[in-house]
Amino acid sequence: MVEVNTGYPRSLPGALKIARLVVAFITFVCFAASKSHEAFIALAVMEFVITVLFFLLYLLKLDKKMKFLFWPLADIFNSLIAVLFFIIVCLCAIIIKTTTGTLVGGVFGLLLVGLCIADSVLLFKKITFNKPRGRNVITR
Repeated sequence: MVEVNTGYPRSLPGALKIARLVVAFITFVCFAASKSHEAFIALAVMEFVITVLFFLLYLLKLDKKMKFLFWPLADIFNSLIAVLFFIIVCLCAIIIKTTTGTLVGGVFGLLLVGLCIADSVLLFKKITFNKPRGRNVITR
């Protein structure tokens, strides 16, 4: 049976993920409604889907069950790559500004960049690289 972490959506990391979902969806809607370049739309959809998957991973506590990958680090890498791509795409969308929707989508994309950076910093603070984790400590 899958266990649900009911406190996660109310926590700061959960609220950041929800904010990222909302802003990514708004970015997608703006780009799609203005018939922007396909790359703009695809990037917004991919970010939305990946964020939904990470949100469900933490909400359903699947990160505790699937230990073959260190999920917070994968989440940080995803956020940083999203920042890189969204800076490039959204600056292009703002500079091109073929329609108002493209401009608004670019602005929301830059807002999403800020949320991704905040999420990365928050996750990075939780990761301990040089400290032992849990029961795997060798005692002498």
